Amino acid sequence: MTEAQPLYARVKDHILQNIRSGAWAPGARVPSENELVESFRISRMTANRALRELMVEGFLARVPGVGTFVKEAPARSSLVELRNIADEIEQRGHRYSSRIVAKSEVTANPALAEEFEARALDRLFHILIVHEENGVPVQLEDRYVNAAVAPDFLKQDFVKTTPTAYLLAATPVDELEHTVEAALPTFDQQRLLGIGPLEPCLALHRRSWSRGQVATVATLTYPASRYALYSRHRTNARGTLSQ
Repeated sequence: MTEAQPLYARVKDHILQNIRSGAWAPGARVPSENELVESFRISRMTANRALRELMVEGFLARVPGVGTFVKEAPARSSLVELRNIADEIEQRGHRYSSRIVAKSEVTANPALAEEFEARALDRLFHILIVHEENGVPVQLEDRYVNAAVAPDFLKQDFVKTTPTAYLLAATPVDELEHTVEAALPTFDQQRLLGIGPLEPCLALHRRSWSRGQVATVATLTYPASRYALYSRHRTNARGTLSQ
């Protein structure tokens, strides 16, 4: 670092030195614009440029209303198996938390009735919940549950357990269907996940069957910068799944 460097470059070098030395580990919060302004006696515009360029270069990630953090490699979730997101997060040594946005009993509209493969559904349960890793939203779960399959679903405390964990314990799973789409977030998704309008998302649409009937229909939305979906299978020599 030299005095000839532009001020924003000096701030970038300071942050990068802390990241590369390990002083600021992945997930660590970095100083805010205000803190940088005070520490380096620079303008807010200069501090903003330094942080913005480091985000574009992939070193930092900003969570609106929370702060700016050293960027971690995206966490991964299985594309094929049913996994409890709380277990995945805790296995990485991180803290799991959740926020329930909505929880209610509803009557299926025609589109939902088709998803559940039933012409008339008297009762469906609905939950909208944000799953967080170290306080940062990583998944928005929008789930409908067949009340005939899991009649006690709404009685559960989904701060202490997750919908997936409860359903796996309450009812057997016979079959899974997964569809993944890339999408830009809606306004509500931006607000709940703390992301901007141009942040790409992965939307995993899942249907599961129990004892021959559709038990649950869920859309799991992940900010693509924070989560990745993966699968690994044995195949035969032609590249198709082994039996």
